[in-house]
Amino acid sequence: MSSPSASLTVWAGSWLAGRSAPDDVLDELRVWAARQTVAAGDPVTGGHTGLPWASDEDPAAVAGAGIMVLLKLIREAYAGPEAQVRLVLPIPGDVRGMPVGTEFAAAATEAEEGILIGAPGTTGTGLVPVWTDDDALQWRVYSTPIPLTLAPEMPLGEAEFTMREAVRDAADALQQMQTTRLGSGGVAPRDLVEAELAGHTRHKYPDSMPLRARRILDTADQVAAILTVAEREPASAPTSATAVAAQEALLRPLWNAIRAARLAAVHAR
Repeated sequence: MSSPSASLTVWAGSWLAGRSAPDDVLDELRVWAARQTVAAGDPVTGGHTGLPWASDEDPAAVAGAGIMVLLKLIREAYAGPEAQVRLVLPIPGDVRGMPVGTEFAAAATEAEEGILIGAPGTTGTGLVPVWTDDDALQWRVYSTPIPLTLAPEMPLGEAEFTMREAVRDAADALQQMQTTRLGSGGVAPRDLVEAELAGHTRHKYPDSMPLRARRILDTADQVAAILTVAEREPASAPTSATAVAAQEALLRPLWNAIRAARLAAVHAR
């Protein structure tokens, strides 16, 4: 699994559908960090929920509530008709499906991940994971509008095809950005990719998740690992604005494809 938000989205969805136990959700979250807390992302939400408010200046200064509170908040936000649990993966310049102009949108875009819970067109709950300096994970909670129109998603068949093509394109990009030299510490690029992938494979999927969706997520993780190594271990750093732009143009479409495929797979039923 690629992010805490993705893990929580699939496992909370399985739990709410009666296919997983609450402890399953918490156990999978703890794979990300042994210590996790829950805090309000802004004073207004703090007033509504009774949660302590974590300021951006010093998130670790607020201990927050225990992680069990997350399940209560998710259950309450999911109570209305047509409610959904939606993963969001916004980046600067692409915030489709986000409640633009909100505290949640700003926090999720900075983190490049988050979760929206509630029915479209209502006020729901937003969750954003934030890593603290002591490697703990704090879930920031926001009262936020749920967009009436959700971002369209790629069909699973298209997502699977796109990821198969992306494996080849990512390998080509890695070849273009590297020579045959070894990476940092004398490690071959293939071994660096395997090491990058190891972090994703620690995380499990619910048994109820469609097999095709799992394949898509596994392939997306593979492509992301290749691109991460390509960016981190280039043969030489770009030496001009033109070279930087060329590198970004090479990799950006692949990162966009990964995000689209992950969203399609996580929301598959």
